[in-house]
Amino acid sequence: MDFRMVEVDSPLFSTLRHMIETSEDIDKSYNAPTQTFVRDAKAMASTPADVKEYPNSYVFVIDMPGLKSGDIKVQVEDDNVLTISGERKREEEKEGIKYVRMERRVGKFMRKFALPENANTDAISAVCQEGVLTVTVEKLPPPQPKKPKTIEVKIA
Repeated sequence: MDFRMVEVDSPLFSTLRHMIETSEDIDKSYNAPTQTFVRDAKAMASTPADVKEYPNSYVFVIDMPGLKSGDIKVQVEDDNVLTISGERKREEEKEGIKYVRMERRVGKFMRKFALPENANTDAISAVCQEGVLTVTVEKLPPPQPKKPKTIEVKIA
């Protein structure tokens, strides 16, 4: 029964209606994404990347203007996930100077890439030059085809 439809001004019905409305609000908040999820999603969406495949490597190219190499972290997680993350910090405000417009992005950034099976996670290099981060992941050599094994037939 929907108590909101009953037009009774008794304190009992008023209290029940308040309890129902409150429980609906609580249900909505439990189903909402967490702040961490939203922050990570924004960080990933705001970090575009180019991925190239060469005969012997995979190359990831990401624009990182104004960042020092110490502000960027390149890691391999779970043996096959390349994670590039960091934080672009806001410049400290100096006395007497105020921003008229602030358009450059600040805050955390992150990208995750699932590496293919032939990626050599022990041979990864990263170089940041002129605001462009280039991460190179070498490929493992292709497996050697197995040669047929000859078994000597003995006479019994």
